[in-house]
Amino acid sequence: MQYLALYFYFVKLRIRSQMAYRLSFVFDLFAQASISIIDFFMIALLFNRFKELAGWSLWEVGFLYGMIGVCFAVAEMIGRGFDVFQNSVVRGDFDTMLIRPLGTFFQVFSHEFLLRRVGRFSQAFVILLISNSQLTITWSFVKVGYLLVSLVGGTCFFIGLFVIGATSCFWTIQSIEIINIFTNGGVFMGSYPFSIYRWWFRHFFTFIVPLACVNYFPSLFLLEKVASSGVSSFGVYLAPFAGFLFLGITMLFWRCGVLRYQSTGH
Repeated sequence: MQYLALYFYFVKLRIRSQMAYRLSFVFDLFAQASISIIDFFMIALLFNRFKELAGWSLWEVGFLYGMIGVCFAVAEMIGRGFDVFQNSVVRGDFDTMLIRPLGTFFQVFSHEFLLRRVGRFSQAFVILLISNSQLTITWSFVKVGYLLVSLVGGTCFFIGLFVIGATSCFWTIQSIEIINIFTNGGVFMGSYPFSIYRWWFRHFFTFIVPLACVNYFPSLFLLEKVASSGVSSFGVYLAPFAGFLFLGITMLFWRCGVLRYQSTGH
């Protein structure tokens, strides 16, 4: 509880500093939402031509898009500290974190809070709600709970990717750009059903980097498409927890990186 209270205190400070220039904040908010709207507009144009994609309708794909968009927006909002961690390594600020009576993971996690990602979150959430209204999903307590766990697990997955990028700075100083393939590129790939990709691609992004567990497998369950997909129902039930496991593994990777850290001044 002490850590939680301290985290919210840091968040309040970050929000206050970002709201100091309110016009700039509003423009950033609008820009984030506009970019995301254009992304979904391009998907809608695709379906205007082909009507369906591997058996998925526009609003079923919209459900995929909304889920992964919400997860990524929240991860960027609360996990921004890891995304810009390379600056702390280059400037030597991480040396200061090491002598503070708080864990380094917590310090980096609470270092930034990107409020303007609310624009991207709002757009994705609206698409999710509209898609739900256009689909005949029979909601129950089980499905609502499954959706909530899936969204939290998906957020943990993307935070885990940011942690990997940040940890790489202990060896490379600068964050490795390949992580963007799995973050921004992952959002693009995850906006479409994974059944359209080759088998090796699906297996890699299921068992190595569990991107498919963020929204594809959960959507199969929520849209009742498990039987027609040929995917194991047991795997679909476990899919939402893959993000938690992935984040836990990346936290262990972070600890290994911290133990091998050498100041840039050495």
